[in-house]
Amino acid sequence: MSSHPALDLHADPIDLTAALVDIPSVSQDESIIADAVEAALRAQTTGFEIVRSGNAVLARTDRGLPSRVMLAGHLDTVPIADNVPSTRERDSAEGDVIHGCGTVDMKSGDAVFLHLAATIDDPAHDLTLVFYDCEEIAASYNGLGRIEREMPEWLQADVAILGEPTGGFIEAGCQGTLRIRLSASGTRAHSARSWLGDNAIHKFGAVLNRLASYQAREVDIDGCVYREGLQAVRISGGVAGNVVPDAAELDVNFRFAPDRSVDQAIEHVREVVEGVDLGFEVTDASAGALPGLGAPAAAALIDAAGGQFRAKYGWTDVSRFSALGIPAVNYGPGDPNLAHKRDERVPVEQITHVATVLRSYLTSR
Repeated sequence: MSSHPALDLHADPIDLTAALVDIPSVSQDESIIADAVEAALRAQTTGFEIVRSGNAVLARTDRGLPSRVMLAGHLDTVPIADNVPSTRERDSAEGDVIHGCGTVDMKSGDAVFLHLAATIDDPAHDLTLVFYDCEEIAASYNGLGRIEREMPEWLQADVAILGEPTGGFIEAGCQGTLRIRLSASGTRAHSARSWLGDNAIHKFGAVLNRLASYQAREVDIDGCVYREGLQAVRISGGVAGNVVPDAAELDVNFRFAPDRSVDQAIEHVREVVEGVDLGFEVTDASAGALPGLGAPAAAALIDAAGGQFRAKYGWTDVSRFSALGIPAVNYGPGDPNLAHKRDERVPVEQITHVATVLRSYLTSR
């Protein structure tokens, strides 16, 4: 008897979305869904080489076609919030929607990819499918990173499509993200005799004023406008209600356009805080990804989508593909603003639309 639910890849991707959502797959607990995906691909597709890497499942064709398209999606979700199994509401204010953990991020995108792999008989491109684990937690666990290190030959393509939620728009590239920890030191004293101390928290005053008045840069790359942002995201310090604090920390997050490197982003933040005597530590950094829409395979995808594209503001794994020299876009059903929410939900019309666009793209010559 099978230990995992059976998936019907020939079913409507709407129903397949619900079936995937009904398999709990919180990060680091993806074995059951990976088993189900692997079994379905082996039983219901033809012409694919299929391998397993931990809780990631990879499949590819080798038909000798002139180009290769990679479809990549993560199988894991954030922790469940009383929203599994899925439910379908056909007459909601938003129309016909499926509720449940992962409906947006990103089991609806996975469902479209799986359905197309099983039902396209005469593709115009060779296909590589990568369904990976641990995207929702620290980058050191990310299954795509593991595949890049251990199986780099699987991450070769003319264009990569990551099934992240984009509301049915193509979102090209992504912004980089940088986290800086600023630290201040002072001298502890009783607050009744504050002149004997040196308040560490007060030393952030000038920096906070600069951040509050920061003018974000907008950059147009390949017709995609990226808007940067520099924000204080955490501040800590203090000893007690009657003590002048002698230490404090301020975390700053810089979301930067992909025309900047990580080093250039760091230098920019240094310029913003220049002249203030604070410790400066980089605690996290990930490069952005250029949209690469001028590549022929990417341009054909834009045409198939009716010319609908925009910049991706958040960071996604398209950055990994960009670093490998592969033009990459985000394209999937669902409103990214609903990802991870208790009432996460996806309009079924978007699932159908994305499947239709990708079918046209993958079969047009």
